[in-house]
Amino acid sequence: MELLERRVKHRERDGGETQLGPRDGAQWGDGDPGAGKVKPGAVQQQLREPLAVLLVALFICAQWALVQISVHQLLIGKQDAEFNSERARKHLEQLTSVGPRPVGSVENEVLTVNFLLQNVEQIRVDSLAGPHMVTADVQRPTGSFSIDFLGGFTSYYDRITNIAVKLEPKTGAQHFMLANCHFDSVANSPGASDDAVSCAVMLEVLRSMANLPTPLTHGVIFLFNGAEENVLQASHGFITQHPWAKQVRAFINLEAAGVGGKEVVFQTGPENPWLVQAYVQAAKHPFASVVGQEVFQSGIIPSDTDFRIYRDFGNIPGIDLAFIENGFIYHTKYDTADRIHTDSIQRAGDNILAVLKHLVMSEKLADSSEYRHGSVVFFDLLGVVVVAYPARVGTILNYLVTVATMLYLAKKCSLPRNTGVGYVRELLSASCVTLLSWFVTLLSVLIVALLVTLLGRSMFWFSHFYTSVFLYGSAAVGKMLLIHTLAKNLYYTGTRRLDLADLHFDVSVLLWCCVLVYLTQRGLCSAYVPMLMVSFPLATKLLLSNHFKQKGASVSYAVLYLLGLALPYVHLMFLIWVVFEIFTPIMGRSGTEIPPDVVLASLITVATILLSSFLMHFIYLARSTKRVLCVLGVVFSVMLILVSCGLFFPYSANPASPRPKRVIVQHTTRTFHALDGSVERMDSGLWVNSFDYTGMSHITPKIPEINDTIRTRCPEDLPFCGFPWFLPVKFLVKKNWYLPAPAVSPKSALEFKLVSKQETEWGAVKLSFEVKGPSHMSLYLLPHAGASLSGWSFGDGTPQFDLNGEYFIFYSHGLDAPTWSFWLEVQPPSDPSDEKGIISVAISSHYFFGEDRRTPELEALLRRFPDWTFSSSWVSTYHMYRY
Repeated sequence: MELLERRVKHRERDGGETQLGPRDGAQWGDGDPGAGKVKPGAVQQQLREPLAVLLVALFICAQWALVQISVHQLLIGKQDAEFNSERARKHLEQLTSVGPRPVGSVENEVLTVNFLLQNVEQIRVDSLAGPHMVTADVQRPTGSFSIDFLGGFTSYYDRITNIAVKLEPKTGAQHFMLANCHFDSVANSPGASDDAVSCAVMLEVLRSMANLPTPLTHGVIFLFNGAEENVLQASHGFITQHPWAKQVRAFINLEAAGVGGKEVVFQTGPENPWLVQAYVQAAKHPFASVVGQEVFQSGIIPSDTDFRIYRDFGNIPGIDLAFIENGFIYHTKYDTADRIHTDSIQRAGDNILAVLKHLVMSEKLADSSEYRHGSVVFFDLLGVVVVAYPARVGTILNYLVTVATMLYLAKKCSLPRNTGVGYVRELLSASCVTLLSWFVTLLSVLIVALLVTLLGRSMFWFSHFYTSVFLYGSAAVGKMLLIHTLAKNLYYTGTRRLDLADLHFDVSVLLWCCVLVYLTQRGLCSAYVPMLMVSFPLATKLLLSNHFKQKGASVSYAVLYLLGLALPYVHLMFLIWVVFEIFTPIMGRSGTEIPPDVVLASLITVATILLSSFLMHFIYLARSTKRVLCVLGVVFSVMLILVSCGLFFPYSANPASPRPKRVIVQHTTRTFHALDGSVERMDSGLWVNSFDYTGMSHITPKIPEINDTIRTRCPEDLPFCGFPWFLPVKFLVKKNWYLPAPAVSPKSALEFKLVSKQETEWGAVKLSFEVKGPSHMSLYLLPHAGASLSGWSFGDGTPQFDLNGEYFIFYSHGLDAPTWSFWLEVQPPSDPSDEKGIISVAISSHYFFGEDRRTPELEALLRRFPDWTFSSSWVSTYHMYRY
């Protein structure tokens, strides 16, 4: 296509229309060439800049307001009396009244277990006259498994606690649904949202279903598991060892990644689309997204749930639900019952009760294998309705939209006033302009984020999220506007503005269509998002084509165009809200190595690019962009100055909306043994870890002793750097501090003994050990150069997840656990050295509760931390041996 041979002359006036002459060259019109021809001298409008900005701003704000109303509208419609949220709240308050419930503590193993059993017994008694029977069983399993989480490690558990409650018709049942929650918590949190509220909901759902007047077709097993925070141990104990597990056909898992709000379906399957269909048909307050499922299962989010255990070790399908709001206080002392709204409990109870009732009355539960194959595309629209259809239908729909797009573009090429090759050339050229604007925008915003990081102002947005939008968002929007404005005024010098608007609309359709084809080819159900982003704008543009030809960018055209974008954009806005709701708090616990401003700036830029796609149309419909560029420049400059001056402090101790800095403090004693068993060296100190990128920069002014002079290094010849890591996260938290302190002397001291050392007939060395210690211990193995770990007594006997030459075994036990016995088999090097040995074995003990948990020195340091910090703290020991 050729550019116009002469430049169109026009004048910009603040209140008038632009008079355009007839077309003298190839143009990029759309629609039927015979329809809506522009008469000579016809007036076509361009939007005044203030009006264009106002329309786009109102559109974005209205969409965001709809999303906010949706996510905070917990209940929809009139509620029935089947689920009693007030009674569930009383359960929640009683569960959390005992305080933190770590595995092995009296609070978890005795007080909470007794409370649950008493309530289950009362439900059993109350339902005796009905058609159902309730049976409770307390399981205390012992087992071991390996899991590829946090780089991969092996878990061993001994006599942890499960309470399994079977609800079935008095005539019995052969097929069961499993409903799972966990009543344990991390050591320094009351765990109201994670996961006491789910157990409270399950108790009330059990009561409701046990008293139904009509017998259930199938049964339900309610599993109150007591060791999920110990990396999913209790669910493994149930699904691999409990006799009832063989009758489970599907499950619902209730979890939390935040505190309160709506519970979202973020995982389903594998396959078994009938489960999603059951949720769609039965849930009273639907909230679900297949995008969340695919993001979560990609491993981007550093978390996991019991869903993985039931899926991988039980080979059963399920539905995973979790609370995701306010993740800032997840796993902190602020996760209390009063922060969970009663309406959150009501909606969760309504949904779980309705879905369970639907499933246990379904014929599909009895023979789910017949309905196993296939995946489902599912998403909700503002929490009002869930759309779900088979993935194969989605594939067909995606390709139909792709074909429609190609036909639309092909028709544009074939118009008499267009030359096909010229149009394609200009379309590709405009696509390059758009892609260049994206690249330059991302690069520019990342430079700003790096500058903020180098200035020491990282995470300024942690307590003031919208400041990041004003800084990084204004930079992103401004840069993109600037590039398109330059292209409009310098590159497209001889082209009508309205034709440019039309051309860049086609670019947006083409690029979204490329994303649609790519995701569809990858087999991702999330392809429905670009499908919506192509189909609705394309249909809108076709419907408005005659109007656009006759009148140009009139106000009525702009309003109708935006209305046509409303549905895909409001859903895209919702997905953007979910991303920021999840990832912004995660930046406060993602370790010291990931620059959070780079991550957040990237997310804001990507969100800006996605939202701008069909709104860039307005850059070319507007007469000018000078004013909006000036405003964005001022906003960016002011925000950069304010951020650079340190006006926005990252953390907050505001009781209504706390944003704490997470710190881990262990008072530990380290002992290093030589090859002959003698003590080589011994030291003690307060080992401090920051869980975010700012490290101790904000703490040092308050506690000057914690400074860079006591930063630790990681000796490569010591297992896990010679420090008592509770979990294998040293790759995330490489900056830590070690403040000298007196030795610790726990009353229940660790006992570690080499029982035997023998050489096998195949030349390996077998080492057998016995350990007696607290409920939580970590074992680290580091084979020396040339040696290899060839076998052990954990899992299936084959060592797994070599973490750069090291192995991590996580151990926990409940009450009255016997001595922990295990063995290792090491293949020595071809030329073993008697001086260095063949393997280093280290073990750390962690005292999370009881009188051994605190020391005067630890308490004194904790009192000095500012109130905007949340300190997880305990006493630990570290012993290293060479063999």
